[in-house]
Amino acid sequence: MNKKLMTLAVAGALAAPAGALAQVTVYGRANLGVDRYEAKGSTAGTASDLAARNRVFDSGSRIGVRGVEDLGGGLRAVFSIESGVNVDNGSNLGQNGAANTSTGFLGSRDSSAGLESSFGRVTFGRQSVLWTNGTIMQSGANYVNIDVPMATVGGGFGRVTGFGTRINNTLMYTFPTMSGFGGYLAYAPNSEAVQGNGTGNVDATIKAVRVTWEGVVKVQADLGINQAASPVAPATLRLKNTSTKLLVGWPYMPGAQISVLLGNIKIADTAAVAGFTSAGDAVKQRAIVVNWEQTFGTFQALAMAGKLNKVSGCGVAANCDNTEATSLMVGGRYILSKRTAAYVTYNATKNKDNQILDYTAAGYTSANPLPAGADPKIIAVGVQHNF
Repeated sequence: MNKKLMTLAVAGALAAPAGALAQVTVYGRANLGVDRYEAKGSTAGTASDLAARNRVFDSGSRIGVRGVEDLGGGLRAVFSIESGVNVDNGSNLGQNGAANTSTGFLGSRDSSAGLESSFGRVTFGRQSVLWTNGTIMQSGANYVNIDVPMATVGGGFGRVTGFGTRINNTLMYTFPTMSGFGGYLAYAPNSEAVQGNGTGNVDATIKAVRVTWEGVVKVQADLGINQAASPVAPATLRLKNTSTKLLVGWPYMPGAQISVLLGNIKIADTAAVAGFTSAGDAVKQRAIVVNWEQTFGTFQALAMAGKLNKVSGCGVAANCDNTEATSLMVGGRYILSKRTAAYVTYNATKNKDNQILDYTAAGYTSANPLPAGADPKIIAVGVQHNF
């Protein structure tokens, strides 16, 4: 394009009405490194152990585009389309060769469109419900490769399956922030794949609410209910997952925070699982996670510890025995710039003989599935770049 045509193009753009121009941003993250994963000590014996292996890993890399258009009168159109990318292997497979549902497709991560104003935001699409921990506990989400697995309550507690991660076909109303308070309401009609012509009922739903407050401390409270469709005779089970979590964070100085998470998952009308539940059981399990982070100039120190209590509610009481677990993460980041950091982490989870807690977020584990009682450990060195 010659200078005259370029000048005309720029002049035309500047002359366009302000309401006709949408602000669009392309962004993303590359988070990769090398680690060593193993899971030994399985209840079934050494033949079931996962021997130590070296890996080049990808953890949560993504690319996205988001935009906002001023519609006038305080109303704005908003959209985001975010996709996970496995930069390590160029496919949608996680470290264990199984499909990673957060990668491989356009819009595989949080993606939505809607409207916002001073009254809040309404969006439709694939959105995180119960999954995220905001700025109260974000080591695994934003800082390093992975953190203690019980910190992501929506992902489940090993034996006790999770509420879900990103939920398809979700309507979400995000509250406007007022006096430090915020949060959202979410609803998903979780029956779109059911024909409803006698082959299945269409009353499955997902409902959730989050309330947050930021002041001297940060507080986040979540409740989510994932209700399966009514069974069609002769079936009788209608699984219902009710998950809650409460987070409190104390930012005691700039760049430093101590936080605690209390999580609980209850599942009614469970299916039969060998060595664990009987059909129709109502099981529940609690978790506690403590997190610490502090920045010293260009170095950030990180530490997390989590504990799973024993599952209760098994039809055969002994099947709930030995379902506890503990987990530890320690790490450090060297902040190279506002967008780039190098990090080192050590993660270790100790499962009792009937527990299978593992590092499943973002397809990170090498097990498929983890043998009961095995203790996964990971030493990692990585680099994260945000753009």
